[in-house]
Amino acid sequence: MRHYQPYSEPGGLQIGPGAISPVIKYLIIINGLVFVLQNLIKFPMVYYFGLTPSLFFQEFPNLLFQPLTYMFLHGGFFHILFNMFALWMFGTEIEFTWRSRPFLLFYILCGLGGATLSLIFNSGLAIPIVGASGAIYGILAAYWLMFPDRYLLIFFLFPMKVRYAIPLFAVLNFLASGAGTAHLAHLGGALVGLAYLKLDWRFRQPLMFFKSLRHKRDQTRLEKNRQKAEEIMKRVDSILDKINEVGIENISREDRRFLEEASQILSRKDK
Repeated sequence: MRHYQPYSEPGGLQIGPGAISPVIKYLIIINGLVFVLQNLIKFPMVYYFGLTPSLFFQEFPNLLFQPLTYMFLHGGFFHILFNMFALWMFGTEIEFTWRSRPFLLFYILCGLGGATLSLIFNSGLAIPIVGASGAIYGILAAYWLMFPDRYLLIFFLFPMKVRYAIPLFAVLNFLASGAGTAHLAHLGGALVGLAYLKLDWRFRQPLMFFKSLRHKRDQTRLEKNRQKAEEIMKRVDSILDKINEVGIENISREDRRFLEEASQILSRKDK
């Protein structure tokens, strides 16, 4: 596939998204290095760092790292080639739009979404799941929502809008893939990607959510303190009116004690 923009740019044709973005560059490097290690060392990385649902639950919580590490392993050259190509092709513009840190969090969340769906609905699977495809499908879903009217050249020949091209690709990939394909991981990543944009999950939101809770808690506390201070001042005003009428020596011991306590409370509030 190529980006094809027949009206917006001179010449109308652009091969790929242009310059590679920072996070995607490092993701490609890391995935490439891990793939080389997979094929050079004797240690069975796929069976230890890949996501094996049955083993994950049998050994729980010892393998909690697998839902993260599985997305950096791949089953073959064309597997990693396609994933990294799609990451660059569709993820670059998203990273430049969102900035690097939010994009990285999005990528990881989509990968974790793929792992979660696989664990929930395929808990007895004894074969390792590997690959960045869950995260990639999340990126495809985000690109589909963000740039639906962009054109892609399908098979370098047929221009098609993104709104049609990406669903078509997903269907063709489903039909053409073999029995060993982790469709649940693909679906989980895509669902997280869709939910992220549709529900307006900005990557600052997890932090903002807790900040909002803290802000609301602080506002509630301040409101309670304000109401309490108002109640104290009402009684203080009432006692002061009484003092004006009868003199301070004629007010009750309880009123005097209340004035002293109110003075201490209000002085602490002002500090």
